[in-house]
Amino acid sequence: MRSNDEIRQIYDQGQRLFAENRVQDLVEKAALLPHDIEWHLIGSLQTNKVKYIAPFIQLIHSLDDIKLWKEINKQASKLHRSIPCLLQIKIASEESKSGFHWEELIKLLETKTWHEYTSVPVLGVMGMATMTDDRTIVQNEFRQLKKYFIELREKFFPSEEFSIISMGMSGDYKIAIEEGSTMVRVGSLVFSKP
Repeated sequence: MRSNDEIRQIYDQGQRLFAENRVQDLVEKAALLPHDIEWHLIGSLQTNKVKYIAPFIQLIHSLDDIKLWKEINKQASKLHRSIPCLLQIKIASEESKSGFHWEELIKLLETKTWHEYTSVPVLGVMGMATMTDDRTIVQNEFRQLKKYFIELREKFFPSEEFSIISMGMSGDYKIAIEEGSTMVRVGSLVFSKP
């Protein structure tokens, strides 16, 4: 978690997109920092906390459950706005990493229930690789997410707005970019001291 002063320093250098892992931190920062910041939520999201970020959130990276999808739609509809999301898909071997399991996601999308959630445009996918120094493992996981993205675009989201592959963090972003990432989460690098 970065302080408001740290964020303000990066903001003053021209950065406008910032992300937080926790809803409480996100709400507090959004209230105190400049209102032209584009806020993303990159951490897990509980259904009972959607209402707190619904008025201002620009992108939720962690849509990983149909109940959450329904709740985001409900809160967005109340506010007469859209809340774009990314489908978080589990690509890592670690149990601690969350996201839709691929087979579960395909079954869900085939039901077409999600078509009712018109206030939740799905703009792409997000995944987190295993925390390891083994480049091959990370590379294969990112490669798999790119394949998932292509299949989802062909079968379920054939529009140009489905265009984001959010993968790669400060420790593995170079591999992610090589494997097709269009959005990296590199806060640790951005805020590190030179």
